[in-house]
Amino acid sequence: MNLIWATRGRAWGFRFLLKGGYTDPLDAYEQAFAGTGDVESTCRRIDGRVALRFPDPDGRRDNVGRVIPHDVVVMPPHSNDLHTVQDGMASVWPLLAGAFAAVWDQPTAPTQRQIDDLIGAATSH
Repeated sequence: MNLIWATRGRAWGFRFLLKGGYTDPLDAYEQAFAGTGDVESTCRRIDGRVALRFPDPDGRRDNVGRVIPHDVVVMPPHSNDLHTVQDGMASVWPLLAGAFAAVWDQPTAPTQRQIDDLIGAATSH
């Protein structure tokens, strides 16, 4: 599944952990989430992509007590079946959950290699 995934950890700030094939995913991310503000949850379709935001399903919070959000942009064709936040969480979160559990508590942001290895291991089973 081709995704842009942005989140933060307990001690590290908001980062792109998956880049959806972009060298710099910021423009695609901003277009997908334009107009959503700081809403806690959203499932927004734009140009065939789905912008999906949900709070961490395990209730994790950062070191100052903020809920950790997961912002995901799902690309076609996988975006075609996503219509609600619940749809997105059911299909996307299982791919990300193990990787996030492994890195969220690190003192610094994970490297792209760490994320690629963890996601690859999760999707090869």
